[in-house]
Amino acid sequence: MKRKSWLLVLSVIMMLSVFTAACGGGGNQAEQTGSSSEGQTENNASETDEPIVIKFSHVTSPDSPKGKAADLFKELVEERLGDKVKVEVYPSSQLFDDGKLVEELPKNTVQLGAPSATKLVGIDPAFQIVDLPFLFTSNEAVYKFWDGEGGEILSKKLESRGIKLLALWPNGAKHFTNSERPLTKPEDFKGLKFRTQTGKVLEAQFNALGASAVPMAFADVYVALQQGTIEGQENTFNNIDTQSYAEVQKYLTVSGHGRIDYPLITNTKFWEGLPDDVRTELEAIIKEVTAQQRQWAEELNQQSYENLKNTDLEIYELTEEDIKVFQDAMEPVYEEFSGDIGEEILELARQANE
Repeated sequence: MKRKSWLLVLSVIMMLSVFTAACGGGGNQAEQTGSSSEGQTENNASETDEPIVIKFSHVTSPDSPKGKAADLFKELVEERLGDKVKVEVYPSSQLFDDGKLVEELPKNTVQLGAPSATKLVGIDPAFQIVDLPFLFTSNEAVYKFWDGEGGEILSKKLESRGIKLLALWPNGAKHFTNSERPLTKPEDFKGLKFRTQTGKVLEAQFNALGASAVPMAFADVYVALQQGTIEGQENTFNNIDTQSYAEVQKYLTVSGHGRIDYPLITNTKFWEGLPDDVRTELEAIIKEVTAQQRQWAEELNQQSYENLKNTDLEIYELTEEDIKVFQDAMEPVYEEFSGDIGEEILELARQANE
C-alpha cells in the first residue's frame, strides 16, 4: 500500500508539472497568435478599405461642356488614384437640381457640384456680381477675377455654410435677342419685355433701359417668344442656337453684357478631411479639367455663333464705344447693388478687365 501511495503521489506530481508547463506554453502561444492575428486584421483592413466616394451632381446633359468636364474629372481621378477614390457623376438633375444641391452639399449628401452662380445669392448677395451688366468685358477678365483675389473673397463668404469654392466653370457671356428692332443703344430697349432668370439685378438692368424683366422658366421661353408674350431674351450663343430662337427672333445684339457661370463647389469638412496626398492630386486634376472645360465652353459658343450667322438673324456687334455708353446707363444699377456686393469685389472685377 505504501509503495502504491508513493506511485500515486508521483503520478499526481508529474501530471501537475505537465499541466503547468502546458498552461505556460499556451499563454505564450496565445500572445504570439494574438499579435499575428492583429497584424492580419490590419492587412485585411488595408486590402478591403472602402474607397472615398465623391458624388458629383449637375443639371446639364453629359455632352455639355460641364457634363463632359464632370466625366473627365471622373476618368482622371480613377486613372490616377485607382481604388482610393470612386467618382459617381449624376448629370441632368438625376440627383438634385441646383437649388437642392446648394442645400444638400453642407450635409455631405453630395460632395461636388457646379450650380449656376446665381443659386449662391441666397447665401451671400455678393454673388450677384455675375448679373451686373457690362461689368466683365471678356472671358479672360472673368477667369482672372475668379482665379484670383475675387474668387478667394467669394469662397470665404461660403465658409459659414460649410461650402468651399474650388474653381469657376463658365457657360459663357449673355447676349440680347428681340423681335422688334436692332438694339444698338440704351434707348432701343424702351418698352420691350425681356425674359430673364429670377434676380433683382436683372430686373434693375432692364428697368434702367426702360424695358421690362419677365422672369420665366427656361423651357417656356420659345413659346413665349413665338406667341409675342415677350419680345426678347438674353442668353449665351449656345442656348440661343440650340433653343432655335432664331426661328422666333429677328435681331441679335452681341453684347456680352452678363454671365452664366458655374462655381465648382464642395463640402468644406469633407475636402479638408481627405488624406493630404489624395487632396493634392484632386486639386491638380481640377486645375487640368477646368482648363479643358473652359476651352470646350468657348469653342461651343463660338461654333454656335457661327451657326447663328447662317440664320436670318440680323446681327449687330457692340463696339467698345457702344459698351461704354451702356456702362454709363447702368450706373444706377451699380450704385443700387454695390453695397450688397461690396466695393472691394467690384473694384477687383474692374481691374480684371485691364
